[in-house]
Amino acid sequence: MPQMRIFLLLFLLLNCFANSAIAQSESLPEAKISKLVDQAWEDYKESNFEKSLITSRIALNYATISKNDLLIAKAYKIIAGNYSELSEFDKAIFFYNKGLFYANKTDDDTLKYRLHNNLGNIYCFEKKQFNKGISYYKKSIAYSLKINDMSQVYFTNVNIAWAYFDINKFEEGYPYLKFVGNNFERYGDKSTEIAVNMLNGMYFSHRNDYNKADSFFVKAIQAGKNNVERSDLSYAHLEYSKFLTKIKKYEEAYKNLARYDEIAEQLYNEEKLKKASTAGFNLELDEYKRQIDKIENEKDSQYQSLKKSRIIVILFILISLILLFLIITLIKNIRFKKRHNLELLKAKEIAEEASLLKTQFISTISHELRTPLYGVVGITNMLLEEHKELSQSTHLSALKFSARYLLSLVNDILQINKIEENKVVLESLTFNMSDEITMIKNSLSFLAQKNNNKISISIDPCIPEYLIGDKLRLAQILMNLVSNALKFTKDGEVGIIVKLDRTEGKMYYLDFLIKDNGVGIAVVDQGKIFEKFVQVGRKDEDYQGTGLGLSIVKRLLGLFGTTINLESNIGEGTSFTFIIPFEYDPKKTKKIIEEIEVDLTSNEVYKILIVEDNLINQLVTKKIIEKNNYTCKVVDDGFAALDILEKEDFDLILMDINMPLMNGFETSRRIRLKDTKIPIVALTAFDKDEITDEALSSGINDIIIKPFEPVRLFKIINYLINEAKNAG
Repeated sequence: MPQMRIFLLLFLLLNCFANSAIAQSESLPEAKISKLVDQAWEDYKESNFEKSLITSRIALNYATISKNDLLIAKAYKIIAGNYSELSEFDKAIFFYNKGLFYANKTDDDTLKYRLHNNLGNIYCFEKKQFNKGISYYKKSIAYSLKINDMSQVYFTNVNIAWAYFDINKFEEGYPYLKFVGNNFERYGDKSTEIAVNMLNGMYFSHRNDYNKADSFFVKAIQAGKNNVERSDLSYAHLEYSKFLTKIKKYEEAYKNLARYDEIAEQLYNEEKLKKASTAGFNLELDEYKRQIDKIENEKDSQYQSLKKSRIIVILFILISLILLFLIITLIKNIRFKKRHNLELLKAKEIAEEASLLKTQFISTISHELRTPLYGVVGITNMLLEEHKELSQSTHLSALKFSARYLLSLVNDILQINKIEENKVVLESLTFNMSDEITMIKNSLSFLAQKNNNKISISIDPCIPEYLIGDKLRLAQILMNLVSNALKFTKDGEVGIIVKLDRTEGKMYYLDFLIKDNGVGIAVVDQGKIFEKFVQVGRKDEDYQGTGLGLSIVKRLLGLFGTTINLESNIGEGTSFTFIIPFEYDPKKTKKIIEEIEVDLTSNEVYKILIVEDNLINQLVTKKIIEKNNYTCKVVDDGFAALDILEKEDFDLILMDINMPLMNGFETSRRIRLKDTKIPIVALTAFDKDEITDEALSSGINDIIIKPFEPVRLFKIINYLINEAKNAG
């Protein structure tokens, strides 16, 4: 085998050298290069790997001269395929990646799909580097969806199920097999009927449902008898034999095992041997003839020449048989796995479609809820500000609390979705621990009064006055834990205790304890309260909430690199503890504080244009703007905004995004086409991460999410107007 490879390598090098020399001096039309690529592919499919490698190399040289990325990528793909069939997997990976580099410069999604899929096959089934292989499969799925080849996705599910079952991970593989069964009528064919029934037999054998298992194995074998594809039939007999052995039907097991051996031997003799001999035997035969010529030219006696030639023939035949056996085995495994590996595509497609639908659903619901909530919160604030006598009204306080509470639920759903999609990044802000916890206490005072509870605070004096870290995520963690404690405690006390655990350089590790003397949590329920939508011991008339609070807490603490501990007994209360590190750096803190702009006053009267289609939101936004001594005008849609900008000048535009006729993005683009530098701020109920890219590309300067704090709005308005004036 090494001799054959050395000879083949030398032969290819000589040919490549000659072809390169020719290619440097002349070029071919792209049509002829494409014809060379097609010929190389036909030789590859006929297992004439020598000829395919030589032809594809010539095509590659000419394609490189022509700088045709598509033909270069195709040539590399064929070269890699040949090396894969010859079990030179490292070379195959190298050339597949070369092909992928050039394919990515083209718009041929089919070629990209095949290259990614082939790399996934090699990494998963030859190199056993499953994580790397699966990453290629994921990319392959994206391209397969573009070309809408659902039948390939179907076959990939078969491959996934088979792969899982081969390593005895039946429960992980079963969802893929279930999908195959549900879609057999649409995408399946006789080539998969045997495999699907066999896999069902394997699964129910694992579940010890022997009647179902036996029925499926019998169906698989019966389907195989009516099918020209006998490879799957042989495996069906083999797995059926294992099953029969398991249930101690040894005589039937032996018969099926014998049938497996018989079919495997037929396949070996009829198909694989011919193709394998074509691939490697001719090269060995040429080498053998050269050896005979040399022997005949020697001056040794005829007898010695004959004896040596016989020895060479015998060794040649033995080596050839070993080589053929190895090639046949490898080709058999490769083709078997290729045929079934395409199943991965469908499962990944389903997962990505589900994730996309979930994200779109959450985005739509959050937008539709935030829009009216902006009106509710805004009008409530207006009533409290304009009618001071209502400041003590329990009805208005309850209305404001309810609106804020509903908003927090919306934010919880968005938060859990962002964390699951790894979109949350911790920030570095300076803050005072005592001030933050006091603010949390005041924010939850209404909820504390509702159940006649008291909130106590204890902060270790050894903790520095100012720390650096993500105070917003910390506040969210504490708000969820304290509000949870207040809901499940009546006529009691909820304590917030913060102690210094240890210091490591500039990092201060703070130990947080949130405890209550409420109803407590049973030991049997403590393991599941951090799961999404779980509410332990809830009755119809009891506690509100979605069951997301503790799930968010656990995931946010994971971003800090820490975990949460729980101690609780029924009727005695509950304690949650966790440790979070924060940075203490007086110089850095001073710099952060100095960079904070707090002066929101202005000697000038700015003119603001509000583009908003919702009448209530128009009223609320206009009231907030005019309260700060600004003047403003309101229009209902993008066309009206373009019209008024032709007649009047404005210092800044507050732009809604979701509007009829023409949305905020398109309106902003048309405004920028007029070569105006007027600042535009998106005032929207969409989540900021969802629209940032499109907002920037359409010329929007900043984004504020409804409902918002007026202080933040005016800070942004002042900054953008001053920046625009300085630039002018």
